[in-house]
Amino acid sequence: MSDNAKQTSGGYRYVVLAMLILAYTFNFLDRQILGILAKPIKDEFQLTDAQFGLMGGLAFALLYTTLAIPIAWLADRFSRVWIMTAALTLWSGFTAMCGMVGSFGQLFLARMGVGIGEAGGVAPAYSLIADYFPKHQRARALAAYAFGIPLGTAAGTLVGGLLAVNYGWRTAFIVVGLLGVLLAPIFRLVVRDPPRGGADRAPDAPPVAPAPAAPVGQVFRLLAAKPSFWLLSLGAASSSVCGYGVAAWLPSFFMRSLGLTLGQTAWYYSGIAFLGGIVGIWMGGAVADRLGAKSKAGYPLTPAVAFLISVPCFLLAMNSGSLVGGLGGGASLTVAFLIFLIPTGLNLAWLGPITAAVQHLAPAPMRTTASALFLLINNLLGIAVGIYYFGAVSDLLRPTFGEESLRWSIYTGLGFYLLAALLFFLASRRLDRDWVE
Repeated sequence: MSDNAKQTSGGYRYVVLAMLILAYTFNFLDRQILGILAKPIKDEFQLTDAQFGLMGGLAFALLYTTLAIPIAWLADRFSRVWIMTAALTLWSGFTAMCGMVGSFGQLFLARMGVGIGEAGGVAPAYSLIADYFPKHQRARALAAYAFGIPLGTAAGTLVGGLLAVNYGWRTAFIVVGLLGVLLAPIFRLVVRDPPRGGADRAPDAPPVAPAPAAPVGQVFRLLAAKPSFWLLSLGAASSSVCGYGVAAWLPSFFMRSLGLTLGQTAWYYSGIAFLGGIVGIWMGGAVADRLGAKSKAGYPLTPAVAFLISVPCFLLAMNSGSLVGGLGGGASLTVAFLIFLIPTGLNLAWLGPITAAVQHLAPAPMRTTASALFLLINNLLGIAVGIYYFGAVSDLLRPTFGEESLRWSIYTGLGFYLLAALLFFLASRRLDRDWVE
């Protein structure tokens, strides 16, 4: 067995996966910390829900999505590890700067800087995982990588909330940003760039020279001709509109509608994000790998069914207080917590299966660029539209519903999960024809 084969088949690949998960955790920690800090930031700068949603969504997504394409072009040609190291340093540095701003405009620009850095954090990681893990393990490996989402969301909510309560919201940004800067050199020392497409070969197959990376236009033309690419991308984007929006606004919902303090919300929502997210993501990847071994349709069908189940569960969780009101405030909060775990897990079950399927819509030399094009559609709609949508609708409904306007805003957004289920179901009917082994 060659050294390269040993590198991608032995225990070292799990060390790499752990480092990628850690980097992704900081990615989402720096991204999602804004949700728990919404109230003190809005109070200081006198912002409406729509203004805050614009900052949390468009400010981040504008450069995050557009710069991902040229960065992916570089990652298909040069060291993915160096690109991720630079990205981690950059987004963490801008996160720390968020704690030093003196106006809404400065905070808006600092969040744009976070987006610039994070543009180089995800697509190269997808490509690295595809080159470290064989096809029959990729959905689970990508699902494990996606653990960074609940870990980062939980850490950002808990650490950010507790730091804000005790030291102010500015300290929260500075501390988590500096921790990410310290992680960057460790990441560079530990992670190595594997041969592209190495995990697609048999362990004893002789190494072959990697094919040259393709131009972005060629990758786009290849993907654009495949209906499953559009269905998977738009399905993921639909789910992300609600997913990012809910993640950003649930802390505010807990404070407004359930009466929790900032500190209580930090513990409450971090527990929901961590427990529900970890179980849901792993189950999504494991089920999809099992079903996908029999039929490629299993990859999109797994999250399609999960979304259909999650919507009524989410509605039940948001109204559990009225259903068990006789139990008292503490008991009803416990019931709500337990029910919220179900849709939180189901709504993240798409990450492993769909990202694994996208990896198989293009050959190995195109994977980073293909992932970036998928993420462009997913995040431009999901982040830019989702966070703003919930804030804008909340403002629109405030004259009618008052402090409960955010609750009704979230109700309307759940329709995006149903749309995602439909698009993934349609993708399951085309995926086998568009698959690249």
